[in-house]
Amino acid sequence: MRTIFAYLRTAARSTRSAAANRARAGAVRSWRSVLPALQMAVAGVGAYVISEQLLGHETPLFAAVAALIAMGFTKEPRLRKVVEVAIGCTLGVLLADMLVLGLGGGVVTALVAVFSAVMLARFLDPGPLLAMQMGLQSLLVVMVPVPADAVLGPFTRSIDAVVGGATALLITLITPKDPRGEPVREMREVADQFTLALRETAAALHTSDSRQAWHALIRARGLQSQVDETSKALSSAKELTRYSPAHRRHRHYVRRIEHTAGKLDLAVRSLRLMTRRAVSTIDHARLSDSGTVQLATVLEQLADAAGQLGQATRETGPGFDRWMNTARDSLAAVATRLHPQRLDIHDLEGEALVLLARTMVVDLLEATGCEHDDALTYLPAL
Repeated sequence: MRTIFAYLRTAARSTRSAAANRARAGAVRSWRSVLPALQMAVAGVGAYVISEQLLGHETPLFAAVAALIAMGFTKEPRLRKVVEVAIGCTLGVLLADMLVLGLGGGVVTALVAVFSAVMLARFLDPGPLLAMQMGLQSLLVVMVPVPADAVLGPFTRSIDAVVGGATALLITLITPKDPRGEPVREMREVADQFTLALRETAAALHTSDSRQAWHALIRARGLQSQVDETSKALSSAKELTRYSPAHRRHRHYVRRIEHTAGKLDLAVRSLRLMTRRAVSTIDHARLSDSGTVQLATVLEQLADAAGQLGQATRETGPGFDRWMNTARDSLAAVATRLHPQRLDIHDLEGEALVLLARTMVVDLLEATGCEHDDALTYLPAL
């Protein structure tokens, strides 16, 4: 009986803990979704009001629907995506209107309209949500009767779709948000995880613990998805700074962090190779005690420099240049030590680790704004 009660208490604690974690995650997710939700609300209602009040359309449902579909629900709506989906929605409604005009209503027309809209959606976007939304929209075009007093007949709904798409585009362009925010957050996470993986690799070498090196390898491999998210966020930021007058002043900074992110991506690839090689080196005890200590120390110093690079991504003003210069000096100091003989390394596997570290340091130096040829001058000749 006591065992049953103990099990029930443990289950209750686990349930409360899981519920609390889900509630916290939901609260964070809701807080971060305030702006996208507000954008969608303003776009949908605004498109409806424009079509109804300015154009005199009766119940312009498709204006609101097209605006909501075009906006979608993402952390940072991409301008190109909004334009593509808005055009797709308009074409879908127009196609359905033409089918209704030519074939009349009915099941056959609805079948052709929905099929055509879904195929158009699949052409525009690989996700399933757009296909479902455009298929439903085309079905409504065929099945919902056209208002009797519509000036343009069935094509009034096509005009409503244009209004919805244009409203979504306008909301995306004028929304008062900093286009630097999302790419900076993503790149900061990459830099932080990169630094942790380096520290784990250094600790694994210090303790000759290949399991810890495996943990560093898993962390390094997991960085790729974050690198991809950074690339997507930068694409969105570049679009906004290129086309939105409110954000053009940030275009130079976005270009700079794009350069940094690209070089950091290359450093992440070198890190994956190095951590995988470290696992084998530890398992086969290929390094001398002195070589192990010195290489681990160099990796810790490299992690410190990477942390300074990550700190630079947190700055958007003069602090950005100041931290970049600090990181460059630290990386240059590490680079001068990266020679197998200086690290008391005489084995092929250890030399491979040093070569990978040299490649990584060059990528990180370029991430700070250093030219490639200048970065190479810090490395001792082999």
